[in-house]
Amino acid sequence: MSKIKFVTDSTADIPAEIRTALGIEMVPLKVHFGEETYLDSVTIQSDEFYRKLAAAPALPTTSQPSPMDFLETYKKLALEPDVSIISIHLSSTFSGTYQSAMLAKSLLEEKVDITIIDSRTATYGIGLLVVAAAEAARNGSSKEEILELVGRLRAETSLYFLVDTLEYLQKGGRIGKAAAVFGSLLNIKPILSIDEDGEVASVDKVRGQKKAMARIIELLKEKHAGPVKVTVAHASSPENAEELSALIREHFQVDSLDYTSIGPVIGTHVGGGTIGVFMTPA
Repeated sequence: MSKIKFVTDSTADIPAEIRTALGIEMVPLKVHFGEETYLDSVTIQSDEFYRKLAAAPALPTTSQPSPMDFLETYKKLALEPDVSIISIHLSSTFSGTYQSAMLAKSLLEEKVDITIIDSRTATYGIGLLVVAAAEAARNGSSKEEILELVGRLRAETSLYFLVDTLEYLQKGGRIGKAAAVFGSLLNIKPILSIDEDGEVASVDKVRGQKKAMARIIELLKEKHAGPVKVTVAHASSPENAEELSALIREHFQVDSLDYTSIGPVIGTHVGGGTIGVFMTPA
């Protein structure tokens, strides 16, 4: 019987203690502040990143892992006999991370059973797939059962992001400068999601934080009626996360509710103060 090992990248935003407990390997993306380069969630953590981001004169840039980064991880895991590897990564529309993993697989000289999955999502949208898969493996599920679980969870998960400021979307080229200035003056809060093709989709624009959170609750109610599992992600904004969590508990039958931090790479593109909610049927 093969052992199933899991690989993801740092944009999955899985807390380190969970990765360690479940034996999940994480390959980091990189964040560049001028000439300084950091490994996402390895040499720079979320709190330090958002402090640097607020003080930075220019928006940092990000870059994907190289195929060699993945190759080293796959080779390490393949040292054990009878290993199957499931490698789940950031949407290929956002980054070349998935392509790097695919290239690394093609460079492996020895025959290793590796399945590489384009999550078509980001942050804990990836994380919940990886964690659920690793837990299923620990409970004795086969590789085929795990791949079916990942596909089902990906289809059943609702996710919405509430961006605190339009500044980073504008700097990253997602919206025009005039729209950002006009939106900021009117206190417009964009609600974003990720569509079936793994691309960012604008769901709504609401004036004010409280109205925007209420709108997210409405959107979630359209998709979920029974017990739910929830993860709330935040970009150095625990107060916003708590406020949204209180609303979720008020309106849903919550089986579990956890928190995670939006890491440096995703944070580069959405900015501090962003919150995200990931909801699946319990």
